[in-house]
Amino acid sequence: MHAPVQTRPLRPSFAAALLCLVTVSCGSGGSTTPKSPASRTTAERGYEAAYDAGWREGKQLFNDGGKGAAIREVVWGGCVRRSLKAEPQDVVERDRGAWVLGCKQAVGRKADRHPPTGRVTRREPDPDLLARFRSWAAAHGTKQPAWHASQVVLVHLGQQDYDVEVATNCSGTSAKAEVKELADTFVTWWDGDDGDNARAWNLIVSARDGEHLITRSL
Repeated sequence: MHAPVQTRPLRPSFAAALLCLVTVSCGSGGSTTPKSPASRTTAERGYEAAYDAGWREGKQLFNDGGKGAAIREVVWGGCVRRSLKAEPQDVVERDRGAWVLGCKQAVGRKADRHPPTGRVTRREPDPDLLARFRSWAAAHGTKQPAWHASQVVLVHLGQQDYDVEVATNCSGTSAKAEVKELADTFVTWWDGDDGDNARAWNLIVSARDGEHLITRSL
């Protein structure tokens, strides 16, 4: 049997120490500690920082390349491709579409700032695209690489520009050959016919945790 519970009041000093221990224990759990209003605002308005970073990059490109920078970075997709390696990457990835928008506006002829009022990047899973890719691969003797793809996501970076992200069940360290073969097969399959008002620029093959393993031009 359990010993009877003591009903004698705790001494003030011991009660204070116990309260301190409880407070520390609860505070150490990150998942149970609510975010401050400031941190929530930073996360929700990350598109502003990404846009500003893209704008600064675009202005530098314009200063270095003049009018030719507009064609190279806007028409030929330079800003979109640069966004994959632009620094600081943690700022860019808050909203890569906003970064691309800032970059393109800064190298434009008028170079007027028109910041977004909300998040620009939009991710859209496309299971039909994955099914068609696997079907094509099976018919062309490349079924095995295609089955490493677990999901296809269209990463919309604005109204026209987008990237294609293929999630894979391969790890980043032990399956380099498989990842490369998957990327080669997908690029071969991709016909580049994106429609009148859209253009896919990059293929991104990512690991289970979202890490970018390899990128290719489309």
